[in-house]
Amino acid sequence: MKASAFDPPEGSLRQSVGRGAVVTGLAQAVKIATQILSVILLSRLLSPQDFGVVAMSAPVLAFVALFQDFGLTQATVQKNSITHEEVNYLFWVNVAVSVALACLMVGMAPLIGRFYGEPRVGPLIAAMALQIIAYGLGAQHLALLNRRMVFGRLAMVEIASAIAGLCAAVGWTFVDRSYWALYAGTLTSAVLPTLCYWANSHWRPGLSLKADGVGVLLNFGAGITGFNFANFFARNLDNILIGRYWGEAQLGLYDRAYKLLLFPLSQLANPLSKVMVPALSRMTNEPDRYRSAYLRVMPLMLVVALPGVAAAIATADLLIPFVLGEQWRESAGIFQALGFAGLLQPLNNPAGWLFISQGRSGDFMRWGVITAVTSVLAFLIGLPYGALGVAVVYALSEYLRTPFLWIYVGKKGPLKFADMLRAASPFILGSHLALVAAWLSRPLLPDQAILAVACAAVLSYAVTIAVALLFPSGRQSLGEALKLLPERLIKPTDRGSR
Repeated sequence: MKASAFDPPEGSLRQSVGRGAVVTGLAQAVKIATQILSVILLSRLLSPQDFGVVAMSAPVLAFVALFQDFGLTQATVQKNSITHEEVNYLFWVNVAVSVALACLMVGMAPLIGRFYGEPRVGPLIAAMALQIIAYGLGAQHLALLNRRMVFGRLAMVEIASAIAGLCAAVGWTFVDRSYWALYAGTLTSAVLPTLCYWANSHWRPGLSLKADGVGVLLNFGAGITGFNFANFFARNLDNILIGRYWGEAQLGLYDRAYKLLLFPLSQLANPLSKVMVPALSRMTNEPDRYRSAYLRVMPLMLVVALPGVAAAIATADLLIPFVLGEQWRESAGIFQALGFAGLLQPLNNPAGWLFISQGRSGDFMRWGVITAVTSVLAFLIGLPYGALGVAVVYALSEYLRTPFLWIYVGKKGPLKFADMLRAASPFILGSHLALVAAWLSRPLLPDQAILAVACAAVLSYAVTIAVALLFPSGRQSLGEALKLLPERLIKPTDRGSR
């Protein structure tokens, strides 16, 4: 297979990115809706202890998964030109590492069960090894589909796997109403996409392991893995500490609050990275196009996500019991605290697009270490006060890190700190003022929970947009967002560019 077969067709970048932004957005809307529905349904079918057992196991799976990819999917997407031999070499590296890690998980399972003092955790971790193998088998096929920007197919796979995972989890509760229902859902969501990636990529591995230039790819991947390793502690040590010192009930409350808010927010940026990273990687030699493309997408993410987060924080005591049931009412305070971190994460999560597309995997890794250290300190400071204390101090750490992140990003590359400050500040300020307005309006809201949340959301979006319109950069960003149609994301003059 020729190297050109791995790239988008000539002249298709404008069309691919535009369509990709639309279909990925639609797919993500369906996926987030499915995840929220999953939280609602399974929270009513299963107990907090069931979710606590899975939450104890999840960090182990996440930690092992850091090493199975080794950043090689991003290396395949980011490299300007790649050959069949290079992809083949990376595929077998992914498979070999995945099998080794799966064996390691099985061996560690009894020890981790004893660490938590929970015998149900060990067998669950051993069973999760199957997911590691499934991901490893599909990693390079997914990377090739992303590189070719066939976002329509990827969107359909994501939607199908999300719905299938939910159906599998709910269906399992009719057989066994326990934490194994959650496992059935996650296993289905791992195996089905791999089968679809193989069916759609049309690339098949060979047995030869000869390839020149793979050292560059491995070095790039090592930087991505370094970030993922550090970021693991920022994303998972809170669960480990709460589970170890406060038990599965507190962890279950924390996990549901996190999954209902921060997890969907992170998923807003992750699928768009499949569109933006390959597109930005091909614009690095054109700084004006690069900067323009990023600054058109970023404010749109903020105006879509932040007002909803502000409304959810203001009405959490109504929202949580209505959505999850009365037994989860204690999660409301944790949800509110994590919500403040949610007011910044849609701004900060896409920074990874810039590091990766610019080939700055070393800088990405170093920032991951900074994030990990500050997050772990936050968890330790908040831990004596339970899950709520962890959530409060973690949110505070997000505010302290944010300006330093964008100063660090802007040291190199086309996008500078001033660009981000000018583009993002109207929406960040607007969403915080929207939170104040929604909170103050609480006595005027209807008694019914769903109507109260809806009214708070309408008010929040109105205030955020009104504040943004007071700033020239806000007016410009909102105008650009309205023009974010498939044919307008990349300028018409770029019609012949790849």
